[in-house]
Amino acid sequence: MLYEKFGEFDSAEEINAAAFGQKAEGDTDAIFVIAQENGLDREDAQDFIDGVTPELCSMLSAALGKLKVESAELKPAEIMEDWLSYIMIRCGESVDMAAAVRKKGKSLKGCIAALLKWSFGNQHPVDGKILKAAGVTASRCTLGIPGMATARQIITEYYLGK
Repeated sequence: MLYEKFGEFDSAEEINAAAFGQKAEGDTDAIFVIAQENGLDREDAQDFIDGVTPELCSMLSAALGKLKVESAELKPAEIMEDWLSYIMIRCGESVDMAAAVRKKGKSLKGCIAALLKWSFGNQHPVDGKILKAAGVTASRCTLGIPGMATARQIITEYYLGK
């Protein structure tokens, strides 16, 4: 189950505030739990505890950590893995996107659902010559997978509303 002990955080700032609170109490085990629940590396938690880094996570690591935890639960495959990669790339390109991915109420599941909804609503017939070359005996086949540019637009609209 996701976010079992500390719940879902809305931002990197909330994660860092919780980590600072646990550090002030001397509860390093809790810091490791916060890191684990949020997809952050144990080594980064140790660096935070040791004072090597000033905070547990950045905006980008908080977003990528959330995607890591969610993808471990969903186990996306093939094109859905590509979509996950597109989301991760968008997080690296834009602080706003990284912040939006981390927000409560936004999820990898919801984004993939938006991409899948588009896919079903935008199916196109596959030419009979292609079906024959593929050895498909069905009389009719449709396909509706968004290309990279369309997927990027759907991802941006889902997370940022743009």
